[in-house]
Amino acid sequence: MQLKFAKLFDDAPQIPYSVVDKVFRSELGRPPCGPDGIFEVFEEQAVASASIAQVHRAKLWPRPGDTEEKWVAVKVQKPDVATQMEWDLGAYRAVMWMFEHWAFDLPVYFVVDFISDHLRQELDFVNEANNARRTAEFVASEPLLSESVYIPNVYPEFSTKKVMTAEWIEGVRLSDRPGIRALMGEPNPLDSPSSLPSSMPTKPLKGGAKAIMQVMVELFSAQMFDWGWVHCDPHPGNVIIRPHPSKPSKPQLVLIDHGLYVAVEDNFKRQWVELWRGMLASDFESVEKVTSQWGMGLPDLVASATLMKPTRLRRAETRKGETKEESRERRDREAAKREAMKNMSQYEMSVMMKERLKEFLTDTDRMPKALIFLTRNMRMVQGNNQSFGSPVNRIKITGFWASRSLTQARNLTLSQTLREYWYHLIFRGIMFSLDLVFWKNKITIWIRRRLGMSPGEGFEDEMERTMRGFAKDSLGVEVAPTAFQG
Repeated sequence: MQLKFAKLFDDAPQIPYSVVDKVFRSELGRPPCGPDGIFEVFEEQAVASASIAQVHRAKLWPRPGDTEEKWVAVKVQKPDVATQMEWDLGAYRAVMWMFEHWAFDLPVYFVVDFISDHLRQELDFVNEANNARRTAEFVASEPLLSESVYIPNVYPEFSTKKVMTAEWIEGVRLSDRPGIRALMGEPNPLDSPSSLPSSMPTKPLKGGAKAIMQVMVELFSAQMFDWGWVHCDPHPGNVIIRPHPSKPSKPQLVLIDHGLYVAVEDNFKRQWVELWRGMLASDFESVEKVTSQWGMGLPDLVASATLMKPTRLRRAETRKGETKEESRERRDREAAKREAMKNMSQYEMSVMMKERLKEFLTDTDRMPKALIFLTRNMRMVQGNNQSFGSPVNRIKITGFWASRSLTQARNLTLSQTLREYWYHLIFRGIMFSLDLVFWKNKITIWIRRRLGMSPGEGFEDEMERTMRGFAKDSLGVEVAPTAFQG
């Protein structure tokens, strides 16, 4: 099933070459190839096809001084896709309106315009080319990523709103899990056939899947916490792994498809960092401070949804203005309520879910809508890590970048900088306990394999199983195991 799902990323129906030719003549005034063509060679069969566009391989005409052939990836937008998108967004708008005003009385319609506007940006390939260049500049400025991450160059002279030409990258897509395992010299647990491109080395690259996932989590953490510029579609079909051009024994992550980004404002970015610090320290007051500014209730639920693991935040035994007797009675009521939920009917659970969601979204006008895309990004990164057996501690790496980002802020005074470094050191100590849980899981899997037993759940698998239990206990929602497949 996972292998079939992976094919969906780039195996949509293709438009015929005659249609591609019309797009070229309309956009660039010339055919794709031929004596007066844009390219010397243009392969009529697309190498990949998605819902919005398909990609063809082509070769540039040689220029004076060229010593080697230059192959490019040409992304061609499918006709009528803009019209189809408007129909789809109209249906989405209608469904969300019904959810809020008719079917469930839930505050969800407020996100429609924000999501629709960002999705429309994917149809403008000039915008995508600009996004790619901006991301490449950010990557080049980060010493920890400049060697391990690459953004393909775009050729603006061969690009328009419906055609984009970028550097061709030879490598293995992350969606090809058997291929990635073969490239990195790791056993393939799916026992499915794998074939590497002839340009790939026969000797495995160093670091295994862990090296790839480490870079991936760091890249998207830097986007969220340092750059404020987040790629919102990091599914495995948009990530290519290749040998590093100048260090061929090491892998390099190539990020493609830059049509959908969200910009994060500095104030939100700082709140986002403070939220992560509070969540990982299980500090109820720190998390509540941020979520209340965002018009969101239920800090425990916010933390769990963000970390994608069940999280119970620490809070004072006795709340402000509460006597010890009142505190004890409140805790007893909460415990009784959790126990009663175990025997609820499906209808009772649905009623409770609606009320809990209303508590969760208390003021939608104040909620930062960028959260929608940030959580989407994190879910995809989690799925990528999970699909390779959770080789890295994703939460620890993300938390480290969150805390580190405040120590790198340029607008802080010396005393503020020293304070942030102190908080960062404390935070790293807190992260040690999370590392113990991660390595306990890894050691357990290793021992089971040595004993010839089934390895059991990976770190991300275990968190998702407990998250499903949390969803049922907190919201009354039954979540199928397949709902989280990456």
